[in-house]
Amino acid sequence: MCTMSSVLKIDLHTHSEGSYDGKEPVGLMVEHVEDKNIDLDGFVVTDHDEIEQSLEAVKMAEKSDIIVIPGVEVSTKNGHLLAIGVEEKPEKGKEFMETVESIRKMGGAAIVPHPFQKTRHGVSKKKIKDIDAVEAFNAWLFTGFQNRRAKKFAENHGYSKVAGSDAHSLGMMGRAYTEIEIDKPQEEIVAEDVVEALRNGETSMSGRRAPMYRAAFHYVKASIRKTAYYFSRLLERVNKQIYRYNRPLREIYLRS
Repeated sequence: MCTMSSVLKIDLHTHSEGSYDGKEPVGLMVEHVEDKNIDLDGFVVTDHDEIEQSLEAVKMAEKSDIIVIPGVEVSTKNGHLLAIGVEEKPEKGKEFMETVESIRKMGGAAIVPHPFQKTRHGVSKKKIKDIDAVEAFNAWLFTGFQNRRAKKFAENHGYSKVAGSDAHSLGMMGRAYTEIEIDKPQEEIVAEDVVEALRNGETSMSGRRAPMYRAAFHYVKASIRKTAYYFSRLLERVNKQIYRYNRPLREIYLRS
């Protein structure tokens, strides 16, 4: 009997207000994809070292016709790493390969995002001994050079190639995505199927880079948000009573 095959368009790399440099509520992100405002079948919220909003997005989409997969962008000792399909966040600050193995034990796929880019906490080649997939197209790069470099690295080592928008706002969601082929009808596909397909290399990439002016603005803004976030957290540790309108300082800095 012939099994129906599906090709899903999944944005594997997005950020919500759960990230220090994100701003969008996950409810709005789910609604944006559900309403077919962009050509996606699903997405993964990969906040920096946080997973609460990602898990919330999964719950919101349970009765939807889109697939939302839990995930997190982990800060390893050697750079950033995407954990796709995990329901708890891996411990940050560990060695890169130790974190890769931890993600696999959790049932997830480990993907290295924007590799080799020191300014974006990219992991160097010598630290990547094994990986489930390489983000060979990231929409935020100023030029195509680093994407081509990541693509060549993945091809030379036989790693799956994926694309992600690295969206920090609704306008960037779906600007890059991964097409994933799965031997099931779309309505039967679950997160575990996507993880398995990523590990098996059943993927292709599609995407457009952000305009240069927009990318430059994004990097400046993200730097300011990151500084404000960690400064406000320091203040709150010094004085637990520091609130404004009953909201933590870091929330004021990042949402205003």
